[in-house]
Amino acid sequence: MKRLPGPGRRRNPLTNIGLTPHQRRWFDALVAGVVTLFGASWILAVVNAVTMGIPRPAVAEMTSNPLSSGAAALAPRLLEAATQKFVERAGFRGHSGQVRIVVHQPGQPELNDTIAGEAIIEYASTSDTVRASSPPPGVWNVLLRIKDSVREVPDLKVLSMVPLTEKRNGRIGQYLVGTWPNESGGKARSAAYDAPRGMVRVTPENLDVPVSRHFLLRHFVTKGQESVWPKYVLLSPKVLDKIELTIDELKKTGTPVNRVGVISGFRTPTYNSGGGDTSGRGALSRHMYGDAMDWFVDNNGDGRMDDLNKDGRIDINDGRVIVKAAESVERHYPDLVGGIGLYRPTGAHSGFVHLDTRGTRARW
Repeated sequence: MKRLPGPGRRRNPLTNIGLTPHQRRWFDALVAGVVTLFGASWILAVVNAVTMGIPRPAVAEMTSNPLSSGAAALAPRLLEAATQKFVERAGFRGHSGQVRIVVHQPGQPELNDTIAGEAIIEYASTSDTVRASSPPPGVWNVLLRIKDSVREVPDLKVLSMVPLTEKRNGRIGQYLVGTWPNESGGKARSAAYDAPRGMVRVTPENLDVPVSRHFLLRHFVTKGQESVWPKYVLLSPKVLDKIELTIDELKKTGTPVNRVGVISGFRTPTYNSGGGDTSGRGALSRHMYGDAMDWFVDNNGDGRMDDLNKDGRIDINDGRVIVKAAESVERHYPDLVGGIGLYRPTGAHSGFVHLDTRGTRARW
């Protein structure tokens, strides 16, 4: 009579599939190897998640159960963390954390060189009708991809320049630009005064692209040539950073800033020669290089400087409140040093402050 297993004995399931003891040992070794490989991969994924900043509750969920829904969503979670780290590591937001653009110059390395890891950078047109692995001239959203998961980097646009070699007889297309000093030869006074390598194309569709917390792309467009499209501008993320930090400093010292007014951002060499000061330093105006802005605080939206010092008058002393804040910014952030100019009210305007990031200290 065949002996049945007693209550305390465990039946070996492999006996019923015809494996010999030798085969069972090999089978056990194979299973152990698979489990070890799975465990190592799981631990590596958790460590990677912690390193990239996945929130601790999610990591705890994956640690307690590697087959949980949280573990299954590892790629999207890693992508979310990679998106945040991408912006922080590259410093795209500036010291203020409020810059929203990257200006990509012709011949400059791709953004792919600024991030490590498995995330792949892609670009999508602002209408999301065109995708590209390398940004041609235009305004582009930035996408990060890990496997099948894709995430748009929030509040960040790549402004890819049109090469200046496209300029013919002082024009790019029909838009009159002019010529920079030393563009045709000679040595500039410093690298900050070299002719640009390209310009940003502006169309009616991208005029209102935010370039920082308080400014839009339209704020850098040169006055005039209203019916000519596309237009072309230069703009520097550094000057945006400096102004946003100045606004933050004003707020910290008790001056609220909810709205700003812009007198002038970028000015083409042609416009500068006809409508700007071309004597002395005006001949090398930083407005022609895209790292200068003339602006004022205009919380009530009346197009005039506000009474910032609360003395009941609109005069040059209101601009001095902005100048004091900008001086503080330069002391804390030496890489943003540049020009600070104070302009008193005239019949054409109610006064404003000029800020630029030329790299050397200038005051007037």
